[in-house]
Amino acid sequence: MYRTKTCGELRLANVGESVTLSGWVQRTRKMGGMTFADLRDRYGITQLVFDESKDEALCERANRMGREWVVQVTGEVSERQSKNRNLPTGDVEIIVSELNVLNESITPPFTIEEQSDGGDDLRMKYRYLDLRRPNVRRNLELRHKFAFEVRRYLDEQGFMEIETPVLVNSTPEGARDFVVPSRMNPGQFYALPQSPQTLKQLLMVAGMDRYFQIVKCFRDEDLRADRQPEFTQIDCEMSFVEQEDILQTFEGMSRHLFKAILGIDIPTLPRMTWADAMKYYGSDKPDTRFDMKFVELMDVLKGTGEFSVFNEAEYIGGICCEGQAVYTRKQLDQLTDFVRRPQIGAKGLVYARVGEDGSVKSSVDKFYSPEVLDNLKEAMNAKPGDLILIISGPDTLKARKQLCELRLEMGSRMGLRPKDKFSCLWVIDFPMYEWSDEEQRLMAMHHPFTSPKPEDIPLLDTDPASVRANAYDMVINGVEVGGGSIRIHDAKLQQKIFEILGFTPEQAQQKFGFLMNAFKYGAPPHGGLAYGLDRFVSLFAGLDSIRDCIAFPKNNSGRDVMLDAPGPIDQSQLDELKLKVDLSEE
Repeated sequence: MYRTKTCGELRLANVGESVTLSGWVQRTRKMGGMTFADLRDRYGITQLVFDESKDEALCERANRMGREWVVQVTGEVSERQSKNRNLPTGDVEIIVSELNVLNESITPPFTIEEQSDGGDDLRMKYRYLDLRRPNVRRNLELRHKFAFEVRRYLDEQGFMEIETPVLVNSTPEGARDFVVPSRMNPGQFYALPQSPQTLKQLLMVAGMDRYFQIVKCFRDEDLRADRQPEFTQIDCEMSFVEQEDILQTFEGMSRHLFKAILGIDIPTLPRMTWADAMKYYGSDKPDTRFDMKFVELMDVLKGTGEFSVFNEAEYIGGICCEGQAVYTRKQLDQLTDFVRRPQIGAKGLVYARVGEDGSVKSSVDKFYSPEVLDNLKEAMNAKPGDLILIISGPDTLKARKQLCELRLEMGSRMGLRPKDKFSCLWVIDFPMYEWSDEEQRLMAMHHPFTSPKPEDIPLLDTDPASVRANAYDMVINGVEVGGGSIRIHDAKLQQKIFEILGFTPEQAQQKFGFLMNAFKYGAPPHGGLAYGLDRFVSLFAGLDSIRDCIAFPKNNSGRDVMLDAPGPIDQSQLDELKLKVDLSEE
């Protein structure tokens, strides 16, 4: 028996007990005739005491222990004279009588502590050591509890967990697929699923009216903080439902998760149309922890002065930053540089300060009369001491996105985006399609199986670009944590959607014939959604990146630096798969 207690469970109530602990040596320190060591396991840290006056040989053995040695000790629980209030076990220590070294360790490449001296790349290379750090371990514990509570809630709601294949067919639309060559079918490939979308729809046809799965998904796309090439979805589908049924069910799940895990009661989620989200926040995933809504200023500033930038603009919008008129010229220049960054792309920034006397001083004063500037103050509902920031441009969508980035930057600077405050909402009524300059055609904003709003179906023949989707996203703190839609269950309507997306009947049959044929056998009305488990957990943990709540993540280049993957394969494997690798540049 390697242990009778864990390092994190001992308290004053255990004083006098003889216990056996097993774990890793975090650090040792020698003080006179005493040697102290911190023993760590998954559950916490306990101080060990080796007394030279009681057992000199044992103390000498303890002095030879290094960091991360794996040891087992037996001893008596004693009350600490010098308490450590930073540890749950800081009231007690173990007076060791037996020491068994289970395994020695070389010196680790970084300190295994909350605040490590290892950089990201080094810690990812030795991720198995990084996972020993308490803060990283807590993220995985949170993830475990999160998944457990998801299963508990959905089971109580009558959902059945069903696994779907990992080797599927490649489908158009969406991100690039990861593909897997088939040895038994030379020249043909499986794809790893971007989501089990068509499979869960087939389960609805099969009569499994409430399905869920916590499932790995794969997308070969450029990475950022909230993306990984492989990620985990909470995938859900329901039959005989309308949008309201789904929103109620999964709002209930979110409320359950907040309460069970964080002890937070969240109010009924407000609903915002996609059009309003873009109009007031410039984003389909607005951060509503703070206000600072956009105000359109075309009527106020276009054609009312001699400033050609505004007079030629298609969009002029502003935000009011409460109490920030104290911003210096240097700080305003920094904001201008911020919005000019290539990833944002604004040409510049106009500002106006409202003085304590109510007067308005602007960077474009010379182009506008005092009356126009007063109208600006009134339109922005600005008070003395406020700062108005304005962005314009020839493209409304782009200008709103630029203003969105500025709003988020100001929200961060003003301390309006604390990680322990949560603001949740549903964004609904998305456009069915978006135009692709690259493809020169309409593309599905969600996926080809999303149903249009029933009242918009007639527009499919006359004005498909204006059709709204029966789709919805859940947004928390400016992060899309989940989204879904009511699905098309009618084969004729599905064929119509494929035509609008540019598929010939033959192409649609080749790619999706299995689904369209299934619909002919009595498909029920159905819909669902998928949550990004990694994103949801990272929000609960207050993390900046989803990597920190994944046991073995990839880096920003999609590499696993611990496993050194991806990597080349043997020529014999290529020959067996009938594949040739050509790395020559075109």
